Amino acid sequence: MKPDDSPNPKRSSRSSAEPGLSLLLVRGGVGGVLMGLANLVPGISGGTMLLAAGVYPAFIAAIAELTTLRFRWRSIVLLGAVVGAAALAILLLAGATKALVVEHRWVMYSLFIGLTLGGVPLVWRLGRPATPSLWGGAALGFGIMLTMAFQPTGGCTTGPDTLRLGLSGVAGAGAMILPGVSGGYLLLLLGQYVPILGAVDQLKQALLSVGDGLDTALLGEALAVVIPVGIGVVLGVVGISNLLRFALIRFPKPTYGALLGLLVGAVVGLWPFQEGVAPQPGETHRCQVLSAEAAAAVDPEDWELRRFTPGLRQAGGATGLVLLGLLLTLAVDRFGRASDGDDAEG
Repeated sequence: MKPDDSPNPKRSSRSSAEPGLSLLLVRGGVGGVLMGLANLVPGISGGTMLLAAGVYPAFIAAIAELTTLRFRWRSIVLLGAVVGAAALAILLLAGATKALVVEHRWVMYSLFIGLTLGGVPLVWRLGRPATPSLWGGAALGFGIMLTMAFQPTGGCTTGPDTLRLGLSGVAGAGAMILPGVSGGYLLLLLGQYVPILGAVDQLKQALLSVGDGLDTALLGEALAVVIPVGIGVVLGVVGISNLLRFALIRFPKPTYGALLGLLVGAVVGLWPFQEGVAPQPGETHRCQVLSAEAAAAVDPEDWELRRFTPGLRQAGGATGLVLLGLLLTLAVDRFGRASDGDDAEG
């Protein structure tokens, strides 16, 4: 493992002090927008996007400082820029992203696979040279993802599952901290990806309706999802950032190996050739036997997913999209390394 590749806390603090305040604010804003978009799309890592913007080491250092009650103006500015820009991107684009996943699932999932595989060289570069502990960590991470991929998503619930939503927030926080790990994909496995995006879109609609009279019912429904997720995000960022720093310092090889295994294993659950199937009268949905009217009223986003055999054109298109996603992530990684190099020279 090259010393410059790992997010060393001391080096991170020095890096965050190099750029001017205005440049730090701009980079934080750009990195926040990219991270927000990444958290909306399964397969893209928010941590990788922060690497691309050249603010990842400073971001980790800033979180560590604030969680240990060390307040520096530069760290507060950077975190404010990143978090604010990410929240704005999520708020404005959640509805469009949700629609693409629901209506064009095989297209989006094919792209997600490529984006996910594109993170493998990034984590491999951080963890090399390979050792038995790295391979052991990779096997553990792959096993975790394999187990999660075959777990049933969703569940027999009639309303928001607060505990699962909180865990989803922690998963999203992990994507902000861990390069190569997709919080959106983990949300898919937890069965909360579409509900959370839908709640964010509802929150936006409720806020936009203030001029015509606040829709309190819509706002309450959205907040029942958004608040537990937000609490999970805060707890996850605090816990995972400090745990990551500790693990990378004390156990770097198995830690990078686990990240590598998580990435490769994530592809297992992203089989693109699956589609939603409308429920039929008499079937059980969320603990209720559906009547003809109830079956017709179930949103497409809640339909059961079933695999199908692709045609030649779909198979070819999926292969092309996988390659496109792979190239995009590799391009982002290359840009991130160039940005880090420019900071070091500055």
